[in-house]
Amino acid sequence: MSVHLLISAGRGPQECAWALARLLSRLEADATRHALTTRRVQTAPGDRPDTYRSVLVRICGARAEAFAASWTGTLCWQAPSPYRTSTGRKNWYVIARSCQVDTPTTTFTEADVDIVACRTGGPGGQHRNKASTAVRATHRRSGVVVVVDTERQFVLNRRIAIQLLRQRIEHGDEEARRALTTGRWRIHDELVRGNPTRIERPKPS
Repeated sequence: MSVHLLISAGRGPQECAWALARLLSRLEADATRHALTTRRVQTAPGDRPDTYRSVLVRICGARAEAFAASWTGTLCWQAPSPYRTSTGRKNWYVIARSCQVDTPTTTFTEADVDIVACRTGGPGGQHRNKASTAVRATHRRSGVVVVVDTERQFVLNRRIAIQLLRQRIEHGDEEARRALTTGRWRIHDELVRGNPTRIERPKPS
């Protein structure tokens, strides 16, 4: 089993990117103790060395889902700022959310298409009305349906219908991928400071 966790410093100050790097190291160490493996799939570095604005982590193992849930929500790194000694603030927040990273691609084959000859009304002459030259094509796996009657020959309408189905299914897959990406970007704006689900601190020296 594997789970993807997106950890983001949101629009917080540079200390939040610093806190994210520390929380990430703590998460990875915790995963190792639970016999889980982690991999940094995607990282967005911060302005300073050894900091991150966001990291996408893949967690693999028998209890990956439960482990990810324990690290989900608002996370707090509690320590003085390493950049501004004058500030009294010690709580730096990041957001962690499980997310889907890809969508299944619809495999298109003509064997999955039901073709039915039909008649349609409208302009085009008597031949179109008397002969079943129009085509109703249904892609069974996705439920997408197209009706084509632009040509007077059934075989030509069938060819156009297959092309239209393929295009619509590819477009639908692309829309799903865009929606997934948009959903991940929204996570960056979900950070709520305060009331953290988990608080971590530096280990005593």
